[in-house]
Amino acid sequence: MPISRIAIGSTAEATHPSALKAALAEFICTFIFVFAGQGSGMAFSKLTGGGATTPAGLISAAIAHAFGLFVAVSVGANISGGHVNPAVTFGAFIGGNITLVRGLLYWIAQLLGSTLACLLLIFSTGGLATGSFGLSGISAIEALVLEIVMTFGLVYTVYATAIDPKKGSLGTIAPIAIGFIVGANILAGGAFDGASMNPAVSFGPALVSWAWDDHWVYWAGPLIGGGLAGLVYELFFISHTHEQLSTTEY
Repeated sequence: MPISRIAIGSTAEATHPSALKAALAEFICTFIFVFAGQGSGMAFSKLTGGGATTPAGLISAAIAHAFGLFVAVSVGANISGGHVNPAVTFGAFIGGNITLVRGLLYWIAQLLGSTLACLLLIFSTGGLATGSFGLSGISAIEALVLEIVMTFGLVYTVYATAIDPKKGSLGTIAPIAIGFIVGANILAGGAFDGASMNPAVSFGPALVSWAWDDHWVYWAGPLIGGGLAGLVYELFFISHTHEQLSTTEY
């Protein structure tokens, strides 16, 4: 069972150079992603006089986030795994692929990266407000389910293309696949709750604008969805019971 492989880690790990380097990579990658994603929305809103909530704005957001995440995952993959998302980190933890100590380091780095990106965007755009996440025409429970489903798809994609030891050459397209599923989910859910799928992406704008309405949805949904994806993939598709490929087949 994946749960049996969950590891807490040691306090020494929190100060180990490799863990600190990985956390720094997560900080930089999340900063890159949030700066591009939030910045594109702010720019679109400025150019269209507040048209970020139009169909064209939704398409723009989907493309910007897909491209930004593709780059962020790519540049962090060889250092930290390129999680860029507390829900991905939580899913990896549930599957026994990262310790709790290192996971907490990642979370702190991701939240700080998102916050710094939003602060610099406000400063460098002459005080324009960052976009904040909120519900539109749906209840908090409906948004919770939406976030669970979308994040499940995201973390399942991460497992299939980046974490699975049998991924083989599929791993080379992992950043593209991960970026694509985020872009597709934004097109599906963006009009209803902003399609966060990432607590760090929601946290930065909420903190700098001090807007916490229904913020719990953007933590609970992604963490539940990410945890379920990690559990399902590890249990049914990895679970260390299948025959391993020979090294010549990787």
